[in-house]
Amino acid sequence: MLQLYHLPLCPFSRKVRLALLEKALVTEFAEIQPWEHDPDFLALNPAAEVPVLVDGELVICDSRAIVEYLEEAYPEQDLLGDTPAQRAETRRLMGWFDVKFRREVTDPIWGEKLLKRLKRAGTPSSEALRAGAANIRLHLAYICHLYDDRRWLAGDRMTLADLTAAAHLSVLDYLGSVPWEGFESARNWYAKLKSRPSFRPLLMDRITGLRPAPHYDDLDF
Repeated sequence: MLQLYHLPLCPFSRKVRLALLEKALVTEFAEIQPWEHDPDFLALNPAAEVPVLVDGELVICDSRAIVEYLEEAYPEQDLLGDTPAQRAETRRLMGWFDVKFRREVTDPIWGEKLLKRLKRAGTPSSEALRAGAANIRLHLAYICHLYDDRRWLAGDRMTLADLTAAAHLSVLDYLGSVPWEGFESARNWYAKLKSRPSFRPLLMDRITGLRPAPHYDDLDF
């Protein structure tokens, strides 16, 4: 059986969880707080970062490496795309959200509002929060641009591009930090994605003392 070490409201952990669930792979999920530097976890990943996937004696770290491994090891449900062009576009958008969106939006909002709270690392930076709030509007406009011309972000069917984008947006949506108003196409895309069975476990995640936004687990939005 596969085993995933993860943090529930971590976007990179969520990306891998979604991929595992979309592929219907039986997995044991082990929640961990990597900053506590548990010796057993450090033996798996000296970088002390989640997610970490264990498949038998094989240990895979880094969310991008994990989903690429799953595509090769368990190809029955393909999440990259049908053509070389679509697979390239899927990878491009994965990079967009894991690198650019993370730097401009996820870290300034999720990192300040939630990660600092979990790590007890001080109060959020108002400057970072303002920057993240401004940047997310540009990214939502880009999602609208993509979705207006396609059935999904990378093409005509759902791929890891959608799962990656939704993983990042979902943790921000928990915090009530996604201004969906004015971005109807992005909202419709996200509503379609979060109504999938693979998304249900994510919508059940809760942080003690921090309730999600009222619409967070509403499948009608």
